[in-house]
Amino acid sequence: MKRGALDSFFKPSEPKKLKYEAGTNKTTHASYPFAIPHLPAPFSEQLGFAPAVEGEPLNDQLDLDLVYYQPYIPSSIAPGVFEFLRQELPFYRVQYNMTRGGIQQVVNTPRFTTVFGVDETSRFTPNGSLVDTKSETPIEKYRYRCAPRPIPQCLEELKKITEGTTGETFNFCLVNYYVDGKDSISYHSDDERFLGPEPVIASFTLGVKRDFLMKHKPIAPKEGVVVKEPKGLKLPLGPGDMVLMRGKTQANWLHSIPKRASVDADKGRINITFRKAIVKSGTENYYQYNVGTGGVHKWDVGTKRMVLWAEASGSTSNGVQNGQ
Repeated sequence: MKRGALDSFFKPSEPKKLKYEAGTNKTTHASYPFAIPHLPAPFSEQLGFAPAVEGEPLNDQLDLDLVYYQPYIPSSIAPGVFEFLRQELPFYRVQYNMTRGGIQQVVNTPRFTTVFGVDETSRFTPNGSLVDTKSETPIEKYRYRCAPRPIPQCLEELKKITEGTTGETFNFCLVNYYVDGKDSISYHSDDERFLGPEPVIASFTLGVKRDFLMKHKPIAPKEGVVVKEPKGLKLPLGPGDMVLMRGKTQANWLHSIPKRASVDADKGRINITFRKAIVKSGTENYYQYNVGTGGVHKWDVGTKRMVLWAEASGSTSNGVQNGQ
C-alpha cells in the first residue's frame, strides 16, 4: 500500500459540515418584529459536544484573565449556525450623534447590531410578560423606556451551554454583524458600572476569521517605580472560537476588531456576546445602542445583503404576540 493511502486510512475523517435548514418551531414575542426560528435540531445535537476543545487560559500578563477556545462550537456546525443567525435574526444599523470639530454629525454604527435580554431586576415569565424579580409582580410601565426582548431559543440554547461550561450566569445576548472588512469596532472596554466590578463576558465568533486586538490601559507612573507595560495581544478568531473574559480584564484592558483589507475582507462575521447586567440602566443602554430607533434589517437571500425588513423577500407579517 502506498504511503499516502496508508496515511489517509489512519487519518480521522473530517466531520461532515451540516447545512442550515430552518424548522417550523419559532420563538415569538410582542417586542420582536417577526418570529425567530428555533435552532435546527442537527445543530442542537452537535452543540451537545461543546466545547469542541478545552479552553486555553491566558493569564500570564498583568490584570489579564482569559480563556481561549479554538473552537468552542464544533466545526461541523459553525458555518451553518452563522448562516442561520445571519438570515433569521433582526438587525439594526443604529445612528447616533457625535461632535467633531465643533460640528454635530449623525454617525452610522460601523456594523449591524441586535440585542436580547433584561437586567436582573426583572425577568420574563413563560408567557413573555415582564415581572419584578423580587416581588414577582408585573413591572411598572415606566420602568423601561425601551421594550426589552426575551432571548430567543436559538440563542438561549447556546447561552445555557456556555453557562454550564463556565459556571457563570448571563441575562443579555448582544449580536454584531460585520458585513465585511470595512466594518469594525474601535478600542474599548466593557467596564460599564451596570455590569458590576469584575464582569464576565463570553464572546463567540462565527463566519470569517477576524483579528481580536487587546492592549492594556495606560498605567499611571509611580515615583521611584519602573512599570513595565504589558505586551499587546492579537487573537485570530475563527469560526466557532470563543473568548471568555473575566476578573480584572475589563477594568484594565481594551479590545478592538480593526478594519481588514486582506483575504476574505469581503465576507461577513457574527460576534455573539453573553453578559450580565445587574441594574436597569444596563437594559436602557444596550437597547439604545444596539436597537435604537431605526428600521429593522434582515438578510435577503436573493441579493445577499442586509436590507430593510419591509424590502426583504418573503416578509409578510409585522410581528406576533405570544411568549416563547
